[in-house]
Amino acid sequence: MNRMRTTAAVLGTAGVLTAAQLGLAGGAFAATQAPTSSGCPINLVYPTSFYIDSHGWVTNGGLYFGIKNKSTTKSFKKVSFTVTDVKNIRFGSAKATGGKVTHKTSKTVTVYTGTLNKKASLGVKVQTHLLNTQSYKVKFTLHGSGWTCAVDQGTWGN
Repeated sequence: MNRMRTTAAVLGTAGVLTAAQLGLAGGAFAATQAPTSSGCPINLVYPTSFYIDSHGWVTNGGLYFGIKNKSTTKSFKKVSFTVTDVKNIRFGSAKATGGKVTHKTSKTVTVYTGTLNKKASLGVKVQTHLLNTQSYKVKFTLHGSGWTCAVDQGTWGN
């Protein structure tokens, strides 16, 4: 009897591992490679995990990308944040937070605010279609005045 329980437990575990290895679980994880600029008071905000439906669309309304002003004393003017497809991603509709969407194509989304106040954030939630769920990437660019941040803010994906 104990041998049967052990065999069932081992087979059950093997079945779970096989489903995860085949990607049937529907979850995905991504890493970022963002350069850190000394004196840059901006933090990037990006998803660390998300779920994909059977057609390659990200569930729960899409992915959120944004920036957060970590300064407690300074605000910045004419800030724009752009997310651009590098590999295997297409964008659907986009909804801005903390500003407005100024440019949207299937490969690029830009959000803008006239003033990014202290401790405020600017971002976009965009419906996202992954053409290849194993290999995808976007890049971030940031423009504004009053800081020493690099324009190229790195990439996100795997």
